[in-house]
Amino acid sequence: MLDSVHGKIELTEAILLRNDWEFGHRYGNVVTSTFRFGISGKIEGYTYKEEITWFIRDGIVGICQANGNLIWQSDDVFYDKRERICITLRTPGNSNSEFILMESLERSMALESKSIDSLGAANFLFPKDLQVTPTRFRRILLVGSCLTALYHEQLSQRAPDIIFDYLVFNFAGSLPENPPASPDEYDFQYVQIPLRSILSDRIIWASSFNEPGFAERILVDGRGIIDVMLASAMQYNVAHGILTFVSNFFVPQMPVAPSLALRNTPVDLAFIVRHLNDYISELVSKYKNAYLLDVNALADSIGKRYLLDDQIYFHSHAAIHFQENIDRNNERVPRIDLIPPIDTFYESKRDDFITAVYDQMTAAYRTINQIDQVKAVIFDLDNTLWRGQLAEHYRPGLESWPNTDGWPLGIWEAIHHLRARGILVALCSKNDHKVVEELWANVVRPEFLSLNDFVSVKINWQPKAENIQAIIQEFNIKPRSVVFVDDNPVERASVKAALPEIRVIGANPYLTRRILLWAPETQLAFLTNESIKRETMVRSQIVREETRSTMTRDQFLATLQCSVTLLPITSTGQAEFGRALELINKTNQFNTTGRRWTHNEIAQFLTEGGEILAFSVADKFSEYGLVGILLLEGAAIVQYVMSCRVLGMEVEEFVLARAVDMLRAKDGAVMVAASLNETSDNIACRELYAKCGFTMIENNNGTRLYRLEAGREPKRPMHIHAKE
Repeated sequence: MLDSVHGKIELTEAILLRNDWEFGHRYGNVVTSTFRFGISGKIEGYTYKEEITWFIRDGIVGICQANGNLIWQSDDVFYDKRERICITLRTPGNSNSEFILMESLERSMALESKSIDSLGAANFLFPKDLQVTPTRFRRILLVGSCLTALYHEQLSQRAPDIIFDYLVFNFAGSLPENPPASPDEYDFQYVQIPLRSILSDRIIWASSFNEPGFAERILVDGRGIIDVMLASAMQYNVAHGILTFVSNFFVPQMPVAPSLALRNTPVDLAFIVRHLNDYISELVSKYKNAYLLDVNALADSIGKRYLLDDQIYFHSHAAIHFQENIDRNNERVPRIDLIPPIDTFYESKRDDFITAVYDQMTAAYRTINQIDQVKAVIFDLDNTLWRGQLAEHYRPGLESWPNTDGWPLGIWEAIHHLRARGILVALCSKNDHKVVEELWANVVRPEFLSLNDFVSVKINWQPKAENIQAIIQEFNIKPRSVVFVDDNPVERASVKAALPEIRVIGANPYLTRRILLWAPETQLAFLTNESIKRETMVRSQIVREETRSTMTRDQFLATLQCSVTLLPITSTGQAEFGRALELINKTNQFNTTGRRWTHNEIAQFLTEGGEILAFSVADKFSEYGLVGILLLEGAAIVQYVMSCRVLGMEVEEFVLARAVDMLRAKDGAVMVAASLNETSDNIACRELYAKCGFTMIENNNGTRLYRLEAGREPKRPMHIHAKE
């Protein structure tokens, strides 16, 4: 969780969000003990004209005034004697002004008592340890029954700077033609179809389940009603492309069958609901820009006994348990035995559940929009992949070796799941490479993991920061896309100092697997062929670069046998569209504008006459898959994005020439326009247009406009051929 070296702590957004803070003069009075960093970027729990908004960047916290001016900036972070995190604040330009933030006393007491629930349900399920960029929402549409009404009530109170619109939805056809606001104002909509509408009240007469065919009719009818209700609920998604999350249904806590022998059979209502969950998941997958969110899994993890109302209400109500006011007022309806408050006999974790629902939405949104996406994870060896030190604890002749049950096995399996998602894995360890090879089989038992499973292996005595920098260069990615896992706080700190944007974890091995597998930054919205093949392609790329170093540039290109396949994408339903959107939203170095596009925005671009020209590349080393796209509109190149794995092969020049051919095939040898916006990362493509024969006609603070005059031919590399 917290990585500290000599009292220093690496601040993350997760640390800031997790509790209240005391705020006041460093050596004076406390101004407030309810200072909160709100999820919307606003300061909450404390009202003053100066401290309005906040941000965190590279471990530095900034607090701003209403006009955006920086009023406070973090200066030092440390633990006090009660193990509270303390953050000193200074006003820029005024070294005499010093305030301090300290974790609330309540939080400190929780640490002292070693609360086993210190993670919180939501942070447990959706780890924030890899989060760098805050998630900012403007407006969210909630569509559903009384359960969604509760979400609306609670979330509106917790995040007052986000607009939550709510539409009651109990029956098909009950939604207005248009949402309350313009569709493009919504970050997403969340749809909850009521289970009661699906099952109908027929199920209350439980003896009906003893009748032949009754349970089967309930299931068949339920599927049919889901068809109709989901189609109705998805009308804004279909009409406007709004990103949509659909929740599934709560499965009853216990089997609902007439006998033990009939549990988990078609007459068990729990069986029916599980099958309806499978069915709605299948249906949602057929819609564009829509995803199922498993709310039932949230309830299972938190504990349905703490929230679901099926021990009080009928099974299909499927909501949060509560107590009617009339039962609290024993004077109005007298009873011999008074009804005590519900929380004295049914503990409630309603608030934890609602937080988890919101964090589930947020996590899915971050994954879909590839916010802070992890592209590679680099692991240390000793006390990170196994217990103890390989060279000391696993030598033949020792009485016993540390066992590998528990967290080591979990991390080994996690590595394979990362690989399945297209995340590259590498090793960086201060060790003797030959010793590691010789003793590997002694520790990795069963043989679930081998050195060959890692794309890059750096086992030597060089500084880890140097080795990690070399791995990053081999992978052709940025440090901010990398996570380094190491048990040693000094090594984590030194790597972080050399590569400030890298993310480091590993202090507690019991947390590592959950963070790597469950954090939204390591998830994929969809698995593309390129994701599946990424490891193989990068291995081939490393071999390609080794070959390049033995030849002149011309010799290398001449023997490369490079081919390019052009592929126009005309709709969001095309199979290649997902990969195209992924490229736009995760490519930084070769991205001529740096713009990110939502699904809805690019769908509108295509509808209004824009075109997407995608291309895949192959050479004698590998097939690299779909690696680039151009957005074209009229006779203009709006944006050009390409994976860096094919840089240096002149592919970008060849494709640009073919794009010009395509534009001129429609309207003759017309002038072709292009634009380029300089970003902090896109140095790799800044000279592309000039190199290919375009003339720069304007440069306004890094925004460049180019044109290729009518009749003028662009540069066209001859060592590449087009493959039909």
